[in-house]
Amino acid sequence: MNTSLRPAWLLIAGLLLAPGALAQQDPVAVQDSVQAFLERETHGLPGQVQIRVGPFDARNQLPPCAALVPFLPAGTRAWGQVNVGVRCDSPVTWTAYTQAQVKVFGAYLVAARPLRAAQIVGHTDVDLREGDLTALPDNVLNDPTQAIGHHTRFAVAAGAPLRATMLRMPDAVRQGRDVQVVSAGTGFRVSAEGRALNNAAPGEAVRVRMPNGQIVNGVARADGSVELAF
Repeated sequence: MNTSLRPAWLLIAGLLLAPGALAQQDPVAVQDSVQAFLERETHGLPGQVQIRVGPFDARNQLPPCAALVPFLPAGTRAWGQVNVGVRCDSPVTWTAYTQAQVKVFGAYLVAARPLRAAQIVGHTDVDLREGDLTALPDNVLNDPTQAIGHHTRFAVAAGAPLRATMLRMPDAVRQGRDVQVVSAGTGFRVSAEGRALNNAAPGEAVRVRMPNGQIVNGVARADGSVELAF
Protein backbone atom coordinates (compact mmCIF):
# COMPACT_ATOMS: atom_id res chain seq x y z
CA MET A 1 0.00 0.00 0.00
CA ASN A 2 1.19 3.49 -0.79
CA THR A 3 2.11 4.94 2.59
CA SER A 4 1.38 8.47 1.29
CA LEU A 5 -2.31 7.54 1.05
CA ARG A 6 -2.55 5.97 4.50
CA PRO A 7 -3.41 9.14 6.50
CA ALA A 8 -6.28 10.01 4.11
CA TRP A 9 -7.60 6.43 4.22
CA LEU A 10 -7.51 6.39 8.01
CA LEU A 11 -9.32 9.75 8.11
CA ILE A 12 -12.14 8.47 5.86
CA ALA A 13 -12.48 5.29 7.92
CA GLY A 14 -12.62 7.32 11.11
CA LEU A 15 -15.41 9.50 9.73
CA LEU A 16 -17.42 6.47 8.61
CA LEU A 17 -17.14 4.88 12.05
CA ALA A 18 -17.75 8.07 14.04
CA PRO A 19 -21.09 8.20 15.94
CA GLY A 20 -22.20 11.29 14.01
CA ALA A 21 -21.82 9.43 10.75
CA LEU A 22 -24.16 6.62 11.75
CA ALA A 23 -27.81 6.58 10.54
CA GLN A 24 -30.03 8.83 12.60
CA GLN A 25 -33.77 9.17 13.19
CA ASP A 26 -35.47 10.99 10.32
CA PRO A 27 -36.90 14.21 11.86
CA VAL A 28 -39.65 14.42 9.23
CA ALA A 29 -40.92 10.98 10.24
CA VAL A 30 -41.17 12.16 13.85
CA GLN A 31 -43.08 15.29 12.86
CA ASP A 32 -45.45 13.31 10.64
CA SER A 33 -46.19 10.81 13.40
CA VAL A 34 -46.92 13.62 15.89
CA GLN A 35 -49.15 15.37 13.35
CA ALA A 36 -51.19 12.20 12.77
CA PHE A 37 -51.38 11.56 16.52
CA LEU A 38 -52.73 15.05 17.29
CA GLU A 39 -55.25 14.77 14.47
CA ARG A 40 -56.60 11.62 16.10
CA GLU A 41 -56.61 13.22 19.55
CA THR A 42 -58.59 16.25 18.36
CA HIS A 43 -61.05 14.35 16.19
CA GLY A 44 -64.59 15.30 17.14
CA LEU A 45 -63.75 18.60 18.81
CA PRO A 46 -66.24 21.35 17.95
CA GLY A 47 -65.00 24.00 15.55
CA GLN A 48 -62.09 24.12 13.14
CA VAL A 49 -58.84 22.55 14.37
CA GLN A 50 -55.41 23.79 13.32
CA ILE A 51 -52.28 21.84 14.25
CA ARG A 52 -48.70 22.99 13.88
CA VAL A 53 -45.88 20.63 14.85
CA GLY A 54 -42.53 22.23 15.62
CA PRO A 55 -39.36 21.01 13.89
CA PHE A 56 -37.62 17.99 15.37
CA ASP A 57 -33.85 18.29 15.89
CA ALA A 58 -32.27 17.59 12.52
CA ARG A 59 -28.93 16.91 14.28
CA ASN A 60 -30.33 14.32 16.66
CA GLN A 61 -28.14 11.31 17.46
CA LEU A 62 -31.06 8.90 17.88
CA PRO A 63 -31.01 5.55 16.06
CA PRO A 64 -33.76 5.11 13.46
CA CYS A 65 -36.97 3.69 14.99
CA ALA A 66 -39.00 0.85 13.50
CA ALA A 67 -42.28 2.13 15.00
CA LEU A 68 -42.70 5.59 16.51
CA VAL A 69 -45.28 5.91 19.32
CA PRO A 70 -46.35 9.50 20.10
CA PHE A 71 -47.98 10.24 23.46
CA LEU A 72 -49.06 13.11 25.67
CA PRO A 73 -47.48 13.46 29.13
CA ALA A 74 -49.81 12.65 32.03
CA GLY A 75 -52.20 15.47 32.89
CA THR A 76 -51.99 17.21 29.51
CA ARG A 77 -54.34 17.26 26.51
CA ALA A 78 -54.14 18.24 22.87
CA TRP A 79 -55.05 21.87 23.51
CA GLY A 80 -52.95 25.01 23.01
CA GLN A 81 -49.16 24.76 23.37
CA VAL A 82 -48.19 21.18 24.19
CA ASN A 83 -45.10 19.01 24.47
CA VAL A 84 -45.63 15.71 22.70
CA GLY A 85 -43.52 12.70 23.58
CA VAL A 86 -42.30 10.20 21.00
CA ARG A 87 -41.24 6.76 22.21
CA CYS A 88 -39.27 4.10 20.37
CA ASP A 89 -39.17 0.48 21.55
CA SER A 90 -37.36 -1.14 18.64
CA PRO A 91 -34.63 -1.71 17.69
CA VAL A 92 -33.33 0.64 20.42
CA THR A 93 -35.38 2.16 23.24
CA TRP A 94 -35.45 5.95 23.42
CA THR A 95 -37.86 8.79 24.20
CA ALA A 96 -37.80 12.32 22.83
CA TYR A 97 -40.10 15.35 22.93
CA THR A 98 -41.19 17.97 20.44
CA GLN A 99 -43.42 21.02 20.71
CA ALA A 100 -46.72 21.51 18.95
CA GLN A 101 -49.59 23.99 18.94
CA VAL A 102 -53.26 23.04 18.68
CA LYS A 103 -55.79 25.78 17.94
CA VAL A 104 -59.54 25.23 17.90
CA PHE A 105 -61.63 27.95 16.29
CA GLY A 106 -65.31 28.02 17.23
CA ALA A 107 -68.15 29.94 18.83
CA TYR A 108 -68.17 31.06 22.45
CA LEU A 109 -70.50 33.08 24.64
CA VAL A 110 -69.83 36.62 25.88
CA ALA A 111 -71.77 39.13 27.94
CA ALA A 112 -73.52 41.48 25.52
CA ARG A 113 -73.74 44.16 28.22
CA PRO A 114 -72.54 44.62 31.80
CA LEU A 115 -74.21 42.09 34.10
CA ARG A 116 -74.91 42.69 37.78
CA ALA A 117 -74.26 40.17 40.50
CA ALA A 118 -77.27 37.89 41.07
CA GLN A 119 -78.86 39.03 37.80
CA ILE A 120 -80.92 36.50 35.84
CA VAL A 121 -79.40 36.24 32.37
CA GLY A 122 -81.84 36.91 29.52
CA HIS A 123 -81.71 36.43 25.75
CA THR A 124 -80.44 39.97 25.12
CA ASP A 125 -77.68 39.68 27.75
CA VAL A 126 -75.51 37.25 25.78
CA ASP A 127 -73.88 37.15 22.38
CA LEU A 128 -71.89 34.60 20.34
CA ARG A 129 -68.40 35.31 19.02
CA GLU A 130 -65.89 33.31 17.00
CA GLY A 131 -62.29 32.82 18.07
CA ASP A 132 -59.52 30.49 19.19
CA LEU A 133 -61.04 28.57 22.08
CA THR A 134 -57.62 27.40 23.29
CA ALA A 135 -56.69 31.03 24.05
CA LEU A 136 -59.71 31.45 26.35
CA PRO A 137 -60.15 30.43 29.99
CA ASP A 138 -61.42 26.94 30.75
CA ASN A 139 -65.17 26.24 30.96
CA VAL A 140 -66.17 28.94 28.47
CA LEU A 141 -69.78 28.40 27.39
CA ASN A 142 -70.68 28.00 23.72
CA ASP A 143 -74.49 27.85 23.72
CA PRO A 144 -76.94 30.55 24.91
CA THR A 145 -79.10 27.89 26.59
CA GLN A 146 -76.19 27.26 28.99
CA ALA A 147 -76.58 30.79 30.39
CA ILE A 148 -80.14 32.01 29.85
CA GLY A 149 -82.20 31.71 33.02
CA HIS A 150 -79.14 31.37 35.25
CA HIS A 151 -78.06 33.81 37.96
CA THR A 152 -74.69 35.56 37.77
CA ARG A 153 -72.50 34.80 40.78
CA PHE A 154 -70.79 38.20 40.49
CA ALA A 155 -70.70 41.24 38.18
CA VAL A 156 -69.51 40.54 34.63
CA ALA A 157 -68.10 43.16 32.26
CA ALA A 158 -69.49 43.59 28.76
CA GLY A 159 -67.62 41.45 26.22
CA ALA A 160 -66.22 39.09 28.85
CA PRO A 161 -66.33 35.40 27.90
CA LEU A 162 -68.94 33.62 30.01
CA ARG A 163 -67.68 30.63 31.99
CA ALA A 164 -69.71 28.02 33.80
CA THR A 165 -68.24 29.15 37.12
CA MET A 166 -69.73 32.64 36.63
CA LEU A 167 -73.31 31.37 36.70
CA ARG A 168 -75.63 29.32 38.86
CA MET A 169 -79.07 27.90 38.25
CA PRO A 170 -82.02 29.66 39.95
CA ASP A 171 -82.82 28.24 43.37
CA ALA A 172 -85.02 25.16 43.20
CA VAL A 173 -85.28 25.08 47.00
CA ARG A 174 -85.86 28.18 49.13
CA GLN A 175 -84.96 28.57 52.78
CA GLY A 176 -87.96 28.25 55.09
CA ARG A 177 -90.15 26.55 52.50
CA ASP A 178 -91.63 23.07 52.87
CA VAL A 179 -90.04 20.50 50.56
CA GLN A 180 -90.55 16.86 49.70
CA VAL A 181 -87.64 14.75 50.96
CA VAL A 182 -87.17 11.64 48.84
CA SER A 183 -85.22 8.50 49.64
CA ALA A 184 -85.07 5.84 46.94
CA GLY A 185 -83.20 2.60 46.36
CA THR A 186 -83.60 -0.82 44.81
CA GLY A 187 -87.24 -1.75 45.15
CA PHE A 188 -88.30 1.11 47.43
CA ARG A 189 -89.12 4.81 47.44
CA VAL A 190 -90.00 6.82 50.56
CA SER A 191 -90.93 10.49 50.76
CA ALA A 192 -91.72 12.85 53.62
CA GLU A 193 -92.13 16.57 54.11
CA GLY A 194 -89.57 18.79 55.80
CA ARG A 195 -88.49 22.42 55.91
CA ALA A 196 -85.46 23.65 53.95
CA LEU A 197 -82.79 25.41 56.00
CA ASN A 198 -80.96 27.01 53.03
CA ASN A 199 -81.41 28.05 49.43
CA ALA A 200 -80.08 25.65 46.79
CA ALA A 201 -79.96 25.39 43.03
CA PRO A 202 -80.37 21.98 41.34
CA GLY A 203 -77.44 19.77 42.31
CA GLU A 204 -76.48 21.82 45.38
CA ALA A 205 -76.55 20.61 48.98
CA VAL A 206 -79.61 21.23 51.16
CA ARG A 207 -80.17 20.81 54.91
CA VAL A 208 -83.74 19.92 55.84
CA ARG A 209 -85.40 19.85 59.27
CA MET A 210 -87.85 16.97 59.55
CA PRO A 211 -91.05 17.14 61.68
CA ASN A 212 -89.36 15.17 64.50
CA GLY A 213 -86.57 17.79 64.66
CA GLN A 214 -83.96 15.65 62.90
CA ILE A 215 -81.82 17.49 60.36
CA VAL A 216 -80.96 15.56 57.19
CA ASN A 217 -78.66 16.38 54.29
CA GLY A 218 -79.72 16.06 50.66
CA VAL A 219 -79.35 17.41 47.15
CA ALA A 220 -81.79 19.79 45.49
CA ARG A 221 -83.52 18.56 42.37
CA ALA A 222 -84.91 20.64 39.51
CA ASP A 223 -88.50 19.85 40.55
CA GLY A 224 -87.95 21.41 43.98
CA SER A 225 -87.69 18.17 45.93
CA VAL A 226 -84.66 17.03 47.93
CA GLU A 227 -82.98 13.68 47.43
CA LEU A 228 -81.33 12.32 50.54
CA ALA A 229 -77.53 11.96 50.33
CA PHE A 230 -76.09 8.69 51.68
